[in-house]
Amino acid sequence: MEIPKPTEAELEILQVLWQYGPSPVRFVNDKLNEQREVGYTTTLKLMQIMVDKGLAIRNTDQRSHIYEAAASEESTKTRLLDQFVDAAFNGSAMKMVMQALGQHQASQKELDEIKALIERIERDGQ
Repeated sequence: MEIPKPTEAELEILQVLWQYGPSPVRFVNDKLNEQREVGYTTTLKLMQIMVDKGLAIRNTDQRSHIYEAAASEESTKTRLLDQFVDAAFNGSAMKMVMQALGQHQASQKELDEIKALIERIERDGQ
């Protein structure tokens, strides 16, 4: 079964779980509240839905249930980016990069990293 695309709110929760590892709802809610006000019951309900959807795993061995992301950050972001490139740029990564660079003033450090990535891709023959 393929894991569904997370909503924005679910992605915020996944970011916390990826950064801090398996966590109880209270901890996740506290981290979310550092950015914006989110009620505990809202976070709890979202995390329960995420378990039902296969986005998160719930460990019920302890009194306070511990949640963890069902998929790695890298695999989730890769899947989301692939879907975005397909939908918004007709599958063309080049069009996406050109759009991003045209809309954002890249720093010299960012440009150097992009050049290094291109060189590595050319060298590795990908």
